[in-house]
Amino acid sequence: MDKRKIAILGSTGSMGVQALQVIEQFPDLFEVDLLAALNNVDLLIEQAKKHQPNHVVIVNDEHYLKIKEALADEYIKVFTGADSLCDLMELNSFDMALSCIVGIAGLKPIYKAIESKKMIALANKETLVVAGELMMKTAAQKEVPILPVDSEHSAIFQSLVGEHFNPIEKIILTASGGPFRGKNAEFLEHVTPKQALKHPNWDMGAKITIDSATLMNKGLEVIEAKWLFNCSLDKIEVVVHPQSIIHSLVQFTDGSIKAQLGLPDMKLPIQYALSYPYRLPNQFPRFNFLDYPEFTFETPDTSTFPCLSIAYEASKMGGSAPCVMNAANEVAVAHFLQEKIGFNDIPKLIEYAVTKMPFTKPTTIDEYLQVDQETREFLENNRF
Repeated sequence: MDKRKIAILGSTGSMGVQALQVIEQFPDLFEVDLLAALNNVDLLIEQAKKHQPNHVVIVNDEHYLKIKEALADEYIKVFTGADSLCDLMELNSFDMALSCIVGIAGLKPIYKAIESKKMIALANKETLVVAGELMMKTAAQKEVPILPVDSEHSAIFQSLVGEHFNPIEKIILTASGGPFRGKNAEFLEHVTPKQALKHPNWDMGAKITIDSATLMNKGLEVIEAKWLFNCSLDKIEVVVHPQSIIHSLVQFTDGSIKAQLGLPDMKLPIQYALSYPYRLPNQFPRFNFLDYPEFTFETPDTSTFPCLSIAYEASKMGGSAPCVMNAANEVAVAHFLQEKIGFNDIPKLIEYAVTKMPFTKPTTIDEYLQVDQETREFLENNRF
């Protein structure tokens, strides 16, 4: 394969760090052209000195002088601000954007990258949750491939390779169940952020880990799968698989099921997205069936964890509803982590916002961002 020049948006987060670890293993195949982060200026400086990208963006203006001074002796251009990040997506110096930004912040720069005909490796599920129709339509018009990085969507994508002419009967997304699988609502009344951040299988950032605990992460993935694979909601099923070895499955119209299996390690789906359609040899730990003599499956408990059902309903509503839901979820998770609300208040706050916010039909990125902002302001000014 030809050498690919990569822009990593969110390079200091868990996914960005792992992406750089993958890239380091293949210096002849990958080159880092741009690194971008929000606040973690110390790690961004370290990454920039090690990987020598052409461009570095620190989104938070407060850190600009520190990183500018730290990289003064390097041949690296330093920028600051969200607008600069969006503008840099038009550069011709890279050909793939890996979006590891968490939340709504990834929406506009990835849209700009699509408009500039960059290949997209997508770890930011909110991009499609909020504006899936617009994103996929623009990607089709620009002939831009969107390669999923989430382990579940990567598994589906891998299962669909070679099946272009074969209709999907069902997509089955697997969920670990999070740290509170099997617990009841009474137990959840008293859980702390520290408890919720102890995921049994995956090492992820705080926001995604809380989403996993509430099952909202799986709800977001359902909506993302709907857009990525052009699949109706009634054909997308969620099954709890506590071992997190089967990352997702596809059932075809003849009843056959294809699945992708592997250890719970994000470096494999990252590598597959960066190198697609090629599979590159690596030294990652290998899965051994004898280490996992049993695979178990359960129905999600949407009574105790209603966020999954809320996501299905918001997606059915369409229009601004998924955007409102996503904004409310980001607010709710932040409040929970700050111990302003309890764990069981997270779905209540989300449902309150979806119910109370006016329904609209955004058609542009700016209109989606306006809905997001209005939802946050509504929740700031109103008690649920």
